[in-house]
Amino acid sequence: MLSQKALTNQSYLSLFTSSLLVPLLLTGCGGGGSSGSTSPVTTPTPPAVETPLTEVCANKIHTIVSATDDGSSATEFSPANAIDGNTASISRWSSDGVDKALTLDLGTTETVGALTIKWFEGAERVASFSVETSIDQNTWVTVLTQAESKGNQSGFELVNVDSSQARYVRIIGLGNSENTNNGIVEVQVHHCEDATGLFTDVLPNEVGIELVDWYLSVPTDEDDSGTSDSISETELAGGYSNSEYFYASGDNGIVMRSPSYGFKTSTNTNYVRVELREMLRRGDRAISTQGVNKNNWVFGSASAVGQADAGGIDGDLRVTLAVNDVTTTGENYQIGRLVIGQIHANDDEPIRLYYRKLPGNELGSVYFAHESRVEDSEGDNIETYVELIGSRSNSASNPVDGIALNEKFSYHINVNVNLLTVTISREGKADVSAHYDMSESKYDEDGQYHYFKVGVYHLNNSSDPDEFAQATFYEIKNSHTGYVQSE
Repeated sequence: MLSQKALTNQSYLSLFTSSLLVPLLLTGCGGGGSSGSTSPVTTPTPPAVETPLTEVCANKIHTIVSATDDGSSATEFSPANAIDGNTASISRWSSDGVDKALTLDLGTTETVGALTIKWFEGAERVASFSVETSIDQNTWVTVLTQAESKGNQSGFELVNVDSSQARYVRIIGLGNSENTNNGIVEVQVHHCEDATGLFTDVLPNEVGIELVDWYLSVPTDEDDSGTSDSISETELAGGYSNSEYFYASGDNGIVMRSPSYGFKTSTNTNYVRVELREMLRRGDRAISTQGVNKNNWVFGSASAVGQADAGGIDGDLRVTLAVNDVTTTGENYQIGRLVIGQIHANDDEPIRLYYRKLPGNELGSVYFAHESRVEDSEGDNIETYVELIGSRSNSASNPVDGIALNEKFSYHINVNVNLLTVTISREGKADVSAHYDMSESKYDEDGQYHYFKVGVYHLNNSSDPDEFAQATFYEIKNSHTGYVQSE
């Protein structure tokens, strides 16, 4: 998925030479046309040179037997928290003061080339630190001096160090950009520099996707609100990254990865998501996120007052992506499905665009649901499903013209007055399109507003705990009539 650091091994071969007898014509001097004779001449062949073989470092995440400090950390923030596998911020090592050290014992001497560290409040403050290693805890080697964290990484951050042989690794905290606290939520020790390319220095805001008119939901709860965290437009545009859920890929995309379980956006939803929400206000917090206002858009069939108050009229969304992973276990109707794009209204969804691949199939299907605001006899909103590629059935056969995992494709969602058009495009194949008339769905009534959503809305809450859904996004462009920042 991401680029890997290649390490070169020198290989030595015995050199050899061979001799060739080359006829050489010798011509005599003077007149009379004297005849010439040949004499064997030995010409050595240049020695054979072999290009050194290139090997990829076989990365290993070393087992950490124990973690200790000088005893000054509070009981609830003990060193053991930094190696317990729990990446929630409440489970962290924390110690106040300069030169407070967290010492890791690997149990045996290993090659140490990098660390990955999840800093406490890593996206809000810059941590200062040094790293030392030792074989016996008597002699210490400095492998990184007075380094700083990036200050915009909410997940694990790669820390390359001078490669050394070590049993003990000591992270010396030097405080942070706000105070003298040193906080590490979780740390891993790697054999290889760059941790075999699982991390990249490129940030999501650097891959060509404009992020200032989106905010992000991730399934963590750093603010103790009981719901998932929201990353603002300005944070995203400033380079926010989370190595667990939202990060740049090695091929210039943005990876969104959603587990099956985690914090949700509200108590009214059943599923976890890593998803962008359109924000036409572009960081202007004086404008509310909700309502018919400059943050949201309305249909072209809305009233003149609604159109004047909104941030845009009608909508156009173009996205290029590849779905990388889906679940293979869980309830029959939930396996392998996720929503990759939406139009959301006040409470309802004019469209949810699905990708689904069943475990027995090589290819996946694409379909969408339209939720009308008109209710059925039982008081539920009427939903209509439209299949674009393959079938949404829980027992669908392999779709003949389906989309494989890791295959790039594009979708285009367009609203023109009350007409919804959805198009799927792939290189070398004909587009697949469908239209839906929404004139009876009541989304053009006064007070109704809309916004696009893009990402991984993971509709499986019954899979094995270690399963997840993941997609990589290469293009996200949104536009509206009257919205000056349209792409």
